[in-house]
Amino acid sequence: MRIDQALDFIHACPPGKFESLSDLLSPELVEACLAETGSVSLRRRRMPMERVLWAIIGMSLFRHVPMTQLANQLDILLPGDRPFVVPSAFIQARQKLADQAVQQVFQQTATLWHQQCQHPTWAGLQLLAVDGVVWRTPDTQDNAGAFAKSKTGQGETQYPQVRMLCQMELTSHLLTQTVMDSCAVNEMVLAEQLIEKTPDNSLTLFDKGFYSLGLLHAWQCQGVARHWLIPLKKGTQYEVIRKLGRQDALVRLTASPQAKKKWSELPEQLEARLLTRTVNGKERQVLTSLTDPMRFPASELMELYQNRWEIELGYREMKQSLQQHRLTLRSKKPDGVRQELWGLVLAYNLLRYQMVRMAASLKGYTASQLSFHMASVYLLHELSCLPFVSPGNIPARVADMDKQAEQFKLPARRERSYPRCVKAKPQKYATRKPSKNNASQA
Repeated sequence: MRIDQALDFIHACPPGKFESLSDLLSPELVEACLAETGSVSLRRRRMPMERVLWAIIGMSLFRHVPMTQLANQLDILLPGDRPFVVPSAFIQARQKLADQAVQQVFQQTATLWHQQCQHPTWAGLQLLAVDGVVWRTPDTQDNAGAFAKSKTGQGETQYPQVRMLCQMELTSHLLTQTVMDSCAVNEMVLAEQLIEKTPDNSLTLFDKGFYSLGLLHAWQCQGVARHWLIPLKKGTQYEVIRKLGRQDALVRLTASPQAKKKWSELPEQLEARLLTRTVNGKERQVLTSLTDPMRFPASELMELYQNRWEIELGYREMKQSLQQHRLTLRSKKPDGVRQELWGLVLAYNLLRYQMVRMAASLKGYTASQLSFHMASVYLLHELSCLPFVSPGNIPARVADMDKQAEQFKLPARRERSYPRCVKAKPQKYATRKPSKNNASQA
C-alpha cells in the first residue's frame, strides 16, 4: 500500500469518527489547483502531477532523504515494470509541475484551514504578525542571476538568497499568507502584497522596521477592522492631541512629501495611539490604530506586543525542525527554488493544522503551546506507518493522534535575559604570558 493509498483509506472513512490528514489536502483540491495553473497530466504517467506535488511536500517533511530517492522512499509511483524512478524522470516531473501550482495549493489551503480553525481572539480581534526571513540557495549561475547576494560589512555573501515575508496567526502558528522575491527586494515592498487578503477583524503586529505611514494607513483602510501595532521608530515626530491616561495619548503624525508621492491616498496627517511603558529602566513606546481606551486597555496592549516573537519561533521551527539545520536549499534553478519553498510552507502548515486539531482536545491550550519538533516527529512517524496498518485499523490509529497531544505540551515560558556581550572563543593553545624580566626591559 502506497502513502497516497493510505491517505485515500482515511479519506473514505466516515468523517464523524475521526479527523484525518487526508482532509487537509484532499485530492479534489489538488486537482482543481493543478487545473487552474495548467499543470494537469494529459496522459497517465508513473508520476502524475498530483503525486509529484506530494514529492515536493516530502522534500521538506523528509529533508534527510536525497531527492533522487525521495519518490522511491515515499512509494508514490504508479505500478510499472520498474520498482523505482530514475533521477532524470523526477527532475523532468518537477519541471512540468510549475512552482505556481504549488503556490496555488498553499494559498487555497492556507485560506481554508484558517477559516476552519476556531482561533482564540483578543477583544474580538485575531492576532497576526508579519515579518521576513531569508533562505540561502545553492551558488549556481542561474540562482545568482535570479536572486541577489546580500551586502555586508565584510563584502558580498557567498550564496544567493531569497527573501520571504509571511503573515502568521499567532495562537496556532498557521501561515495565512506568504510572498517571496530576491533578497534585493525590500520587506516593505513585499508587505504591500499582503494588504488585500489580510483577514478582517484582526490586529497585526509589526517590527519597527515596517514603520511607514503609507503602509499602515493602507493596512487600516482596507477591509473591516484591520488594525496594527508597531513600536515607535526612533526620531519620529508627533503632536499630542489629548491624554487618554498616565502613559497613554492620542497623537497626530504628519506624512512626509515622499510618502504622499508614493501613497496617493495617504492624508496629510494620521491619528494614532501612543503607549509608553518603562521596562528594566528603559522606556518602550508603541503606536497602534486601536484608539478606544475602554475597549482596548493600555496595559493589555503593551503585554500583547510580546506575542510578535511567535513568528520568529515559527521560522525557527521551519529551519531547525523541517530543514534539520541544513542552511542551503536543494534546488539549483530559480523555478525549483520557488517550488521548494512553496512546498516547505505547505508542509509546515500541514503539520501545524493537525496540531491545531490536537490542541483542541486540551482545555486551555493552543497549538503554539505544543512542541512542534516532538509533534511533527510523531505525526510523520504515524503517517509513515499507515501503509503497514490494515485498513480496518486506520480510523482508530488516526483517532489516537488527538489523544497524544498531552505529551507535547510545553512548560510555561520563563523570563529570559540575553545581555549583548562578546565572549572570548576558546583557544587551542595556552596563552604565553611575558616574564617579569622581559616586561621590565620593555
